[in-house]
Formats: sequence, C-alpha cells, structure tokens
Amino acid sequence: MLRVESPSAPEPVCYINGKRYALPADRGEATLLQFLRENGLTGTKLGCGEGGCGACTVMLSHYEDGRVVHRSANACLCPLYAVEGMQVVTVEGLGNVRDGLHPVQQRLAVMHGSQCGFCTPGFVMSMYSLLRSCEEAPTEEDIEDALGGNLCRCTGYRPILDAFKTFAKTDPAAYTEEAIAASKGLIPGVCPSSGMPCDCASKAGGGCGSGSTEKAAAGGIAAAVAAAPARPTCEPIFPPELKKRPAFHLAMPGPVVTWHRPATLEQLLELKSVHPDAKLVVGNTEVGIEMKFKNAKYPVIIAPTHVKEMNQITVTETGVEIGAAVTLTRMMKAFKGLIASRPRHEVSAMEAVVNQLRWFAGNQIRNVSALGGNIVTGSPISDLNPLWMAAGATFVALGKDTGERAVRASEFFLGYRFVDLRPHEVLYKVVLPFTRHNEYVKEFKQSPRREDDIAIVNAGMRVKLARGDSEGVWVVEEAAVAFGGVAPRAIMAPSVAAALVGKPWDQETLQAALAAVRQDVVLVENAPGGKVEYRRALAASFVFKFFVHAAITLEVRSSGKEGEKAREGGEPLNLSPLCAAAIGCRYRNLLPQAPATPETVSVVGQPHHHMAAELQVSGEAQYTDDIKMTQDTLVAALVTSTKPHAKITKLDASAALQVPGVVGFYSAKDVPGSNAIGPVWYDEEVFATSEVTAVGQVIGVVVATSEAAARAGARVVEVGYEDLPAVMSIEEAIEAGAFYEDYTGKLECGDVDSAWAQCDHVGGQEHFYLEPNNCVVIPHENDEFTLFSSTQAPAKHQKYVALVLGVPAHKIVSKTKRLGGGFGGKETRGIFIHCAAAVPSYHLKRPVRLCLDRDEDMQMTGQRHAFLATYKVGFTADGRVLAAELDLYNNAGNSHDLSHSIMDRALLHSDCVYKVPNMRVRGHMCRTNQASNTAFRGFGGPQGLMFAEMWIEQIAKTLGKPDVEVRTLNMYKEGDVTHFGQVLEHCRARACWETVLGSSSFTERRDKVAEFNSENRWRKRGIAATPTKFGISFTTKFLNQAGALVHIYLDGTVLVTHGGVEMGQGLHTKMAQVAAQALNVPLSKVFISETSTDKVPNASPTAASASSDMYGAAVLDACRQLSERLAPYRSKLPSGTWKEVVNAAYLDRVDLSAHGFYATPDITGFGGNRPFNYFCFGAAVSEVELDVLTGDMQVLRSDLVMDVGNPINPAIDIGQVEGGFVQGMGWLVLEELMWGDKQHPWVRPGHLFTKGPGTYKIPSVNDIPVDFRVQLLANAPNVRAIHSSKAVGEPPFHLGASVFFALKEAVYAAREAAGIKGFFVLDAPATPERLRLLCSDEVVQPYAHPDIRCAALADGLWLIVLGQEHCNITATCRAGSFPSHGESSSRRNGMPRVCAVANEGLS
Repeated sequence: MLRVESPSAPEPVCYINGKRYALPADRGEATLLQFLRENGLTGTKLGCGEGGCGACTVMLSHYEDGRVVHRSANACLCPLYAVEGMQVVTVEGLGNVRDGLHPVQQRLAVMHGSQCGFCTPGFVMSMYSLLRSCEEAPTEEDIEDALGGNLCRCTGYRPILDAFKTFAKTDPAAYTEEAIAASKGLIPGVCPSSGMPCDCASKAGGGCGSGSTEKAAAGGIAAAVAAAPARPTCEPIFPPELKKRPAFHLAMPGPVVTWHRPATLEQLLELKSVHPDAKLVVGNTEVGIEMKFKNAKYPVIIAPTHVKEMNQITVTETGVEIGAAVTLTRMMKAFKGLIASRPRHEVSAMEAVVNQLRWFAGNQIRNVSALGGNIVTGSPISDLNPLWMAAGATFVALGKDTGERAVRASEFFLGYRFVDLRPHEVLYKVVLPFTRHNEYVKEFKQSPRREDDIAIVNAGMRVKLARGDSEGVWVVEEAAVAFGGVAPRAIMAPSVAAALVGKPWDQETLQAALAAVRQDVVLVENAPGGKVEYRRALAASFVFKFFVHAAITLEVRSSGKEGEKAREGGEPLNLSPLCAAAIGCRYRNLLPQAPATPETVSVVGQPHHHMAAELQVSGEAQYTDDIKMTQDTLVAALVTSTKPHAKITKLDASAALQVPGVVGFYSAKDVPGSNAIGPVWYDEEVFATSEVTAVGQVIGVVVATSEAAARAGARVVEVGYEDLPAVMSIEEAIEAGAFYEDYTGKLECGDVDSAWAQCDHVGGQEHFYLEPNNCVVIPHENDEFTLFSSTQAPAKHQKYVALVLGVPAHKIVSKTKRLGGGFGGKETRGIFIHCAAAVPSYHLKRPVRLCLDRDEDMQMTGQRHAFLATYKVGFTADGRVLAAELDLYNNAGNSHDLSHSIMDRALLHSDCVYKVPNMRVRGHMCRTNQASNTAFRGFGGPQGLMFAEMWIEQIAKTLGKPDVEVRTLNMYKEGDVTHFGQVLEHCRARACWETVLGSSSFTERRDKVAEFNSENRWRKRGIAATPTKFGISFTTKFLNQAGALVHIYLDGTVLVTHGGVEMGQGLHTKMAQVAAQALNVPLSKVFISETSTDKVPNASPTAASASSDMYGAAVLDACRQLSERLAPYRSKLPSGTWKEVVNAAYLDRVDLSAHGFYATPDITGFGGNRPFNYFCFGAAVSEVELDVLTGDMQVLRSDLVMDVGNPINPAIDIGQVEGGFVQGMGWLVLEELMWGDKQHPWVRPGHLFTKGPGTYKIPSVNDIPVDFRVQLLANAPNVRAIHSSKAVGEPPFHLGASVFFALKEAVYAAREAAGIKGFFVLDAPATPERLRLLCSDEVVQPYAHPDIRCAALADGLWLIVLGQEHCNITATCRAGSFPSHGESSSRRNGMPRVCAVANEGLS
C-alpha cells in the first residue's frame, strides 16, 4: 500500500488576501467558493456553480520557475485543496469604500459599469487578474478576451468596456511595482491610486483622492476617472513563505473524498495503480460539475498539478510534446511563441489549436483546465479532439510497470466518453507533429453563442498538397477530416478523405467531398441534441470553407503575397477583429437640458453614478445570501417533482431523517395555515398534496445544519408517482382544449368584419438574473418573523408567509436590501420558495436559509411566456393597413400567476406604433405542465409589439416596398386613437423615428449594404430600422399607488424609505436625487437603506417601469411636507446652514418625519380608454453581418434613440436603454429554451434542458454591437411624471428587434443570391441554425427545404391578392418556445387549420 504522507510534510496552507489559512481536514469535496464564503468573504458570488457566469472569479497566484504567476479562476469549480501553496486574491483584497478603492474598482464605479452589482466583483477580478498577469499594458482585444467568461444581464457591457479600456495600451497597468512603491510614498511623481504619472501629492487637499465623487460624476468621464480614493490601497504581496515551499505529496483523507496531490511521476503512477477508478483533476471543470449537478461520487481524486514531467512542453525535431497536466492557457501561450519563431510551414496545426482555443470557454476555465482532462473526458463536442485527430497527433499513455504506450488520436476515442486508456494508466503527454510544406490544418466550430460556449458541431481538417502534372494543378497527397458533435464521439470522415486523396484541388473534387459528407455524417431524427439538419449542413459547410481556405492559402504563399488580405469567402467569418473593444463602442450621449435647479445644488438631471456602485465594485454590497447568520441557522433544500403531471402515490422521508445533519422534513400536512397560495388566484400549493402538475413543483422541504446535508436528505426522500397525460406546448394545449377559461380578454375598434393567416414564432426567455432566488426566515418571540428575500415584491412575501403560517401580517416584517437582478422574475415566483422555508422555521423556531441552485431556479420559477398568434391583415396597394384580426395564445403554465395581466398588455401592444382603423385582438391562456410562466421585462408587451412588426414586414415584402416606407406610412401621429381607445398625447414616435434614420445615415448605409452584398457571396449584411411604443402604468388600476417615508436627523442627514426595490435600475439613486433637490441639500446628505414592510406598507411590486414615477412622486410629497414645515426657520435663518435650520425646527418641536403618498391620476386600467398614464417611444437602426455558411453573425452597429422625457439621471437612463436593448436582442437572436416535449424527445419529459449557462446563452461581451450609439431624444419633457421624466426600464427592450430584422434582411440577400425570392418566415430567436438553413444555398439544399420553417405553403393558407385595392395576408405567429425541425406534421390533427403552418415539420 502506498505511503500517502511523510511525517515531515508541511502543513497544508493557502493565503487569502495576504492572510494565512490552514486548510481544514475532511473537505476533499469542498470548493474554494464554499470556503471563502464560510470565512466571510462574500464578495465572491455563487451565480451558477458551473463556471459559466464569472460571478465567482478570483485570482490565483503561485510561484513557478522563479516568478509569480497570476491567473483568474472560477472559485465555484476550484477544489479547495487545489489552492494549497497558493495565494488567493478576492475582490475584498483590492480595496474598500472606507480605506480606498483600487483603480479597477474605482473606474468601474464612476463610469456606470455596475447596475445590480452581483456580477461586478467577478468583472473586477477578471480585469485585475489580466493587469497582474500582463508584462505590458493589455490591448483592448486582450481586455475583451479576459471578460469573455463573465456575464452581465443588466448593463449591456458597454460601460464595463469603456471603464476597463482606460487601462489599455496608453495607460500603464494599474498597480505596477512602481505604483505599489508610490502608495508607500517611496516614488514621487507616480499616483499611488492609478499607477499613472501624476503630481497629485503636491496638490492642495491631498491629491487625486480628495476630489468629490459627485463633482467627478457631474464633470464627465475625465473628471470621474481622475477622482481617486483618498486612502489608496495596496493589494496583497505574494507571501515569501510560499516562494520557499517545496513540492510535496499532499494527502487529505476525508469521508466523502480523499484528495491526493503527488509530487513525482512515480507517486502518481503508484496512486493510479492502487486506485484505478480515481479521477485525475487539474481544473475540476468536468468532475466538479458532475459532482454538483449529477451527484457523482468520486471517493479518490488525484491532482497531477505538481508532477513535473506532466507539466512540460518540449520542442523536438519533429514536433511538440505537451504534458497532459499543462493548462490550456499555458499551451496557447507556448504555441503563440512557436508560431512567431518557427518556419511558417511548420506551425499550421498550432495555429489551428490557438484559433480554436480563443473561443474555448472563458479565461477562467482555460487558466486551470488541463489538456489531458479535455482529451480523456472524451466529450463528443470537445473543440480540440477533432483537431488532434486530423493533425495526426499521438497520445501517450503511461502506467506503472507497463511503460509508455502510444495511441493515435484518431483511434483513441472508442465511444461516448469512453477512451483507449487502461484503468491503471494516465494520459502522459500529447505529441503534435510539425506540419510540412503545403500542408494545412484548419479548425472549425459553430456554437449558439460565439464567446464561451460549447459547440454544436466542430471539426479539424488537414490536407497535404503536391504539384500535379499540369501547371497550376495541385493534387491531394494526404487528407484527414474529423468532426465533433455529429456522433456519440469525435469521428473521422473516411469517405470525405477518400474523395480528396489523389484528386486535384478543384471544383469537381469539392463536390465529391461534399457528397461524401452525407455518408460520414449520419444522424437519426431524434438524435440527442436535436438540430439534425443543421448539424449535417454545418459539416458540409466546414468542408466547403476548408477547401477554399486551403486554396487561398496555397495561392497566397505560392505567390509570395503572404501579407495580403485573403479574398472573401475563404475564411470563416473572422469576427475577432470586430470585437467591441477593438474598434470601440462609440458612446454618443446627447443629454437633454436638466430642469432648472437651485443655484446652491444641482442634483436632478445630473449623471450621478449608482449610489451603491462603490460597495458593489468592492464586494461589500450585501445580498440576501450574504447575510451573516447565527450558528443555529438551518439550511433548506426542496424536494420537487420529477414528473410533469402525475398523482403522488407515496411520500416517505424516513431515509432523509437518517442523514447526518438533517433536522426535519416538512410537507403539506405540516403547514400551520393555508397551503393554497397564488398572486391573484389561489391555484397554487406551497407543497403539492395529491398531484403534481410540473417538474420542479415543491413537494416538501428538508432542513439541516449544512447545505450538503440538506441536499443529501432531499435526494433520498422517496416519492411515488402515477403518470398522467402532460401538455407541454401551446399547440398541444390548443389540440387538447386546455385553456384557463376564465380569461376572455378582447380589444376591438372599428368594423373589422366589414373591412375585409401565415405563422411566425417568438421564443420564450429565461430571466437569468445573476443572483438566484433565495430567502432567509428569522423567527422571534410571539410568532413574529423577519423575512429577507431577493424579491421585487416584499409586501407579497409578507402577505403570503402570514397566510401560510396562520399569523397576522403585522407580525411579519419583509425586507429587501437589493437584488442581483430581477427583470420580473422575482415579482411573484419567489413567494412559494419563501413560504416553504417559513414552515420549518415556524415549527423549529430557528432561522432557515434557502438558496436555489441555478438549475433549480430555471426549472422551477418560470420564464417569459411563449406566445402564438394567428392573424389576418388587410391593406391597400400602397401598404396602408386597413384591418387586422389577431388571436394571441400564451403558455401560462401550471397556474395563473400573472398570465392574465401579461396577456392584457400583449393585447394592448399588438399595434406597436401603427394606426389600424379596424382591429380586433383576442387573448387565450393555455394551461400546460410547465412551471408557471411569469413576468419578464415588458410583461407581454414585447410579444405583442413583435407580432405587429412581423406582419408589417410581411406587407412590405408582399408589395415589394422597403420596410421603412411601410412602417412610416402606418405610423401613429399626434392625436390618433389606439385600438383600445386612448388618445395619443405628445406622441413622439415619428420624432424618434426620423431622428434615428437621420443620425444613422440609414439610406446611405442601406445602399452600401446592397453594394457589399453584390460583391460577397458567402457573407451578407442586413440593415433594419424598428420603432417602439410602450405604455406606462400597471394595467390593474389599484396597483398604481406608492408610499414613502422621509426622516431628517439632527446632523442634517436624510433617510428615505420607499416601497420600491433596488435591483440595479438605479431607483434608489433617482429617489435620493429627488429628495436632495426637493430639500435643497447635497446628494451626499441623503441615504436609502432598504425596502421594508414596517416602514412603507402594502407597496405594489417594483414592476411595470412605473416605480420612478410613483415612488418619486411619493418622496416628493413627503419632502414637500417637510419643506413647508422648515420654511419658517429658513426665513428666520437666511444665512444659516441646513443643519442649523433642522435643529431650530427640532427645538421648536416640529415633526421632522413625513409620509408621502401618490396615486397615478386619470387612468382606467385594462378595459378603459386610458389604461396608461403616458407612452414611451423609441427607434433603432441595426446593421449586421452574416456568415452564410454557418449562420454566425455579428452586430456591426446599432443606433438607438429613446424618448425618456427630461431624465432624472441621464447616465442611469442610458444604462437602462443599453441593457434593455441587449437583453431584447438576446431574446430574439440567441436565447433558446428547450423542454422535454414532443419536439425534443431526447430530453426527459417535462424537464428544461437549457437550465444553466452551459446550455442557455445570454449575450456576452462579444455579442454587443461593435459600434453602439445611444441618443436620448432632446427637448421632450413629459408633463405627466415627476420632473418631466419618463420611465425607462422596459420601453427600450423591443429595440432589439432591429437586430432580428437586420438578420432577416441578410438572409433575404443570401436567398436572392441562391435564386430564391419572396417572403419567408423566420422564427425568433433567429439562432445560427435557423439563419443557416434558410439561406438555401447549394451547400445546405441537400439538407433543408428553402422554406424549412413553412414547408406547406401550397396548402393555400395564404391569401395574397396583388394589384387590387385591398390585399390580405393570413398568418399564425408565435412568441415562445416553438417546434424545432423534424416535428411530425400529424400533430396538426384537431388543431385550427390556420395553425398548421406554424406547426409544420421542417422536413
């Protein structure tokens, strides 16, 4: 038996922010993130648990080859014991509000780069790690690459890039050694805050740090960046102890996992011999996810990180040998060095590897992931394995007593995650041969999102060419083609290779190779992963691309014109030079004039940064899961349904109660009050009693002394089921007649019947707030409870927890400090979670904490509603709409939730900005077995708006007119009446429209796009303009009320409390500005702490974009009362200070506290002729470029004009416009939900497949427009809201539609080049799959019909009558999760014929 540890082995330690920690025993399964948060370092956040969001980013530093190496890493995946002998730097180690911020933190704060703030520490640490690891200032492209592993749902990324690119090139990196010395006063002339040359120390007041942050914000970016902390910080120095620490065999036994870190190759081989089933782990990026999400058990883990031989990169005469433990970042860096130094013909394979790694995960993953792990995992979609196979690499296995064994990469992968590695062996190294003259290797990858995403299909291809007998003819000597993502393992394509070898490199050979793809790539219709036609077409497209790439490369190198630009079409759409940072996100901010303010103070209308920004960038901002709890706190884990619809036949928790640490199990029988809850209708249960109606429905809750124990207990609760029929989609609901019959919403104007369907889709959307739903329940005496929750509706939590516990509401106090994003998803769907946690707290009289994992949150809490619409539209020959009739269907899910109000708003917005004199719209709520869908930014409005844009676009294409012309013709004017009877006052739709068309040079650019398309066959551009109109108010009238409480203290400070919740939208900042201006005090005097039901009762949810209007008016009302009370004392003390005035009033026994209230006047709610207080208007122009062969795209430029009235805070409003636009773009272009339904038979029935960042893709930093311009409409005061401002949260969301329609224009151009003209249906989201298949060129035609979405055109469903006075189109549109290709057309049985087109299989 192996001796695992010598008596002299050093104590296992790590340093965190300069502090020494002895690593605890028995924690082999623990992650670094768990350890950090257990030790109070809560600035590092848990966003996803799978390394996909970057919220948990930290910097790891270790000593290697005489120098300190710094790298970013995901703490959620990093094993605790993996950091032994390292220094960990978290966001707390950089700076803080009290002592001073680090320049990275400070610049992000003052340049508006933090909204909700949950993702902010991760961005700070990614940027900081980049600066520490760079030997010189990074480029802007380096910065964007470093941020590729970080997600933000709020900002749209532009302000983050703007803040961080101040460190690029011309600026010295923050905290060079000189800067550190300067912070100690050792080097004059260098600013200790920024590390930049500066004479700040000589300035009066102490230098940069003495400036006012408020003045900096008001004075612009330059002043903001210059405003440095007063007490500059110095980051932790690498501990000298760790520099002297020898490599040793670390052995940490434990009850769950025993961790080994051998120091020698011999020790490693001995360990693998003794423990043949042990997992080898370096980055833990695969094993960690399996342990967390699949409950995989790996009792022995071996980390080869300190085995020298496996961490070497050796250059030989014939190639490169890479140790299996070498990280991907280190290999990438080494290959770049070899590419620069070796002869060009030798490095083609290395170039391909480097290019592929650029799009492989994020920096945090590449920094820790080992080459060997990526190979041995045997993933069928590994980005590198097809390259190793095609390039002729050899894998060397090594085992104790058996020596080295070489296996060709092409023969190594035997099956799904099964490789040619014997139990006692380890993968020792990879041998990559140099390429030869006229030998070319190329990489290919297509994924749903370009940055940090797994591949749909990838490939590696190699060809060796030789001169033929004829002049200019080249013949294939060798060929190797490998594909990933088309089989259970990476495969070679022998038929393609055979079609190439011995053949001339010409068009005939290309056609033979393309035909051979169909022999090698064979996928059954229900293949796991779906997208069958697309995956086959991608394989063919990659062959086409490689053929042209090799021909052009050969031509260029043979002619000696190496530096010249390759001709169009030869390369895949190379978008790396088009990164947003490389060209720069241009920020055009035409601020309207702020309203007049007192001479002594200027607050409202100024671009003050978010009041909590400094706390957020330093990690000090506290979210619900960061609250420090007492030692008796219990952790809860939910027991949920695994069936979409079933009777519960058994519920046995006896096994759970035997799990060590478990304290109790609670279900419906334990509810002391009512088990029935629901936001409007009480049609939900806290705990399911006899029947479950969705996967993820709560059946019970286990509480324990630790999260691990609670989850272990929840897993062993035995639930028996008897399956019942399940309905998963709108189509199935229509077929089954499954509706919520109590909803009968309808709007009508004119005479539709006298005035006189096609099918479009718009996908559902996951909220993907970075902070998962979580809550804390704290019991007190006499059945009193304090609730902390990540919710937009604290009052609702108070109400329903009181109901469930059977205690009066006045004993329940519900508090919310801030949210890490909400977007509507935390309005109602967190209530049942809080109620479930409250029940054990009630019985045990102990605090209970419950935090959902990302996958649980996405499965359980609902998404944006899927919608389907049938429509019939009549119009004149010049394109003027005369009549429209629509039926909207939404996927409500398994309960009402807010679906009725969401449908109301969809009906109200189904006109967009277009005047339709005769219109009828009806709504239908479908009852399905999905978790109840819920509010999401726009609340049904975007679905209605999108349908209108779809039929407007179809009219234009039917008539052969420009879309812009038809949109302009039908656009509302001042005084027009909507289809619901509201007169449009101050209608600025045309003002925004004309402004954006002019400022974007739309007409000229449209001509240039046409010119580009005529010159390029395989790349197409599109440009489109779309308007928006969004109504502001809750459509349920009673919700339009708000309260506020304002206290003035004797030191002159002001405390404001209102009923709204801060979730990143800057509500607290705006309210503080309103109070400061109303009281005529500096903003620094005003503070807003939290939202609490014992301060402002019965508050409406923070939703409907109305919070600034309502709570601002309530705050203003309270301040007016206080100002009136203080007015006599200001008159008596004309030269007195504010503090003196306040104290004078106090001494005179004047009340210095006031409650304000506001109710929105003159509104009717849904069904009346004034459901909205006013409308917001906007318009956008977007230009895109599309790779026809793959469907990959880039947004080249977006111009936005938004009507926000006179903004209270223009910087916050611009942030909302940008964030809303990017989120809307994501909905329509990237974000695709996949459920276990008839369209996705490879997913477990009722389960959500896309329930984490690994499968569900929101926009990343690389997806935003390269050129991003935002303009606020000038001179546009709003007479119906506070300070003439307007709401801004939801209205900009629909502007993302401009990207969707620009992409559609690019596809039109591709289809025209293929000889296919006329209108076609593009469902949303416009994923690469849909875009590629609809391009209909000769490469894709063998796999997809030109109208794959709508193959049954001949059914006669369309009525298009041209050349007459009236033209009619009939259509079915959908907004939601829609059928993918391959769906059986037999599903039309029993459905309205007009819906059949929508559901036609894409065969």
